[in-house]
Amino acid sequence: MSVFNIGIGGLQAAQAGLNATSNNIANVFTPGYNREIVQFGQNETGGVQVATIERQFNQFIAARLNSAESSLQGLKAYQSQISQIDNLLSDPDAGIGPMLQRFYASIGDLASNPSDAAAREGVLGTANSLTAQFRAFDSYLADMQSDINSQITSEINKANQLTRQIADLNRDITAMRAASGQEPNMLLNQRDHAVAELSKIMDIRVNTAGSGQYNVSFGNGLSLVAGETPMTLQTLRDSGDPSRLSLGYVSRSGNTMELGEDVLKQGTLGGLMQFRKESLDRLQGQLGQLATSIAQGFNDIHTSGTDLNGQPGQALFTIGSPIVHLNSKNAGDATATVAITDTARLTSAAFDVTFADGNFTAVRRDNGQQVDVTVNPDNTISFAGLTMEVNGTPENGDRFRIYPVQNVAREFAVNISDSSELAAAQSGNSGDNSNAMAMQALQNQTIVGGSATFTQAYAAIVSDTGTRISVLNANLAAQEGLTDQLRMIQQSESGVNLDEEAANLMLYQQYYQANARVIQAGITIMEELLQLR
Repeated sequence: MSVFNIGIGGLQAAQAGLNATSNNIANVFTPGYNREIVQFGQNETGGVQVATIERQFNQFIAARLNSAESSLQGLKAYQSQISQIDNLLSDPDAGIGPMLQRFYASIGDLASNPSDAAAREGVLGTANSLTAQFRAFDSYLADMQSDINSQITSEINKANQLTRQIADLNRDITAMRAASGQEPNMLLNQRDHAVAELSKIMDIRVNTAGSGQYNVSFGNGLSLVAGETPMTLQTLRDSGDPSRLSLGYVSRSGNTMELGEDVLKQGTLGGLMQFRKESLDRLQGQLGQLATSIAQGFNDIHTSGTDLNGQPGQALFTIGSPIVHLNSKNAGDATATVAITDTARLTSAAFDVTFADGNFTAVRRDNGQQVDVTVNPDNTISFAGLTMEVNGTPENGDRFRIYPVQNVAREFAVNISDSSELAAAQSGNSGDNSNAMAMQALQNQTIVGGSATFTQAYAAIVSDTGTRISVLNANLAAQEGLTDQLRMIQQSESGVNLDEEAANLMLYQQYYQANARVIQAGITIMEELLQLR
């Protein structure tokens, strides 16, 4: 092989090195870019040739980083939502706790002077403020439920775009490999970046087929991308509760099935659904249980007393009723109504009631535990302080979603508007304060769930949320540290180091110049040989 061919091969190799280095420098801030290294090989007839331009990508590290990012994004989504609740609960002036104390104080003023008009107006004023605070709190939580529905829809749309992109890139990569025999590094980077973005939305698994195409699935194995075919996700009205959205999966045959919340354990979608089930539903139940206990406790005493006009006391508060949703997949025509019959046994949980083999079973939605169900002589059933009446004929497998207290606070209000109707007495005597004293004593009685006072129950709500946030923040900090560590490992192998690339740039420039001199030397030799003739 001539010196000219050797020199030209060296120039081409140097040019390839300069191109790769320039490309690395140009893409230093490009998301998902993996640096490239030119691999040289000896030409069989002498000189050098470019063997390949190798993409510095480690599939194992990428998979670990994607999994860590998925967990991190789930925790961030959860933390973002629960922090809003914490801000609401911790308000020292406008929270329910301070309102309860003012209401107790006004009842104390009434007990001290039961015929005083100002004291009576004070009770009505603080009662209205208290119920308004409950309604405002409930409205805020309802808005959060609606906002989560919107976020779920947005995240599912993003996921569909990414699965289509991965499938398209699978096709393009296969085509370019077949056409050129080279690795299409740019498309490979785009595909790996799309996978990384998808893992931030949901926990996924990636397997590389023999053809080099990616197959992407949920953690339970359900396919999201099969080679060049993407599956479609969509939002569905939850079959058990039409007010909330769930995840729908459209199969290749076009059938849509509803996926349970347990399919998504990580990623933004997993974090949102986990927050909704573990914290938001729980808080709505706790708020409703407290409102129901307050209303029932005061109404029981107030209706046993006598007002300033000598009339029997009316209910002091009104409250919402339990809600029953029929599962959209029920085959029977049965409907159901639920009433609260024992506030001492009432919990903050919602229930899924199922009819099977002639019997009803009830399971708490917050912890999955089954509760005892009693069949009453009138064919109603009772469980957890509730009585459920079923009308019509249920079919085997029919289900009912029961929200005993989750939405009752939105209708929590004061039932009387005339302060003379406050039943402070247990007789017709205007100076009798015995009923007001009985109402004042409620603040020290364990009415909520049979184990807590009103103040203790609210403090438990605040404490429960605070504990969840503390644990979440600790987990989030640990996950951020792990993710940062993996990101550093990934960048050390695949990321662009500008100092290193600057050194390579100088090296390839010198390499180019040296090969140019080889060619120049060859020209000089040829000229000398020609002059000898």
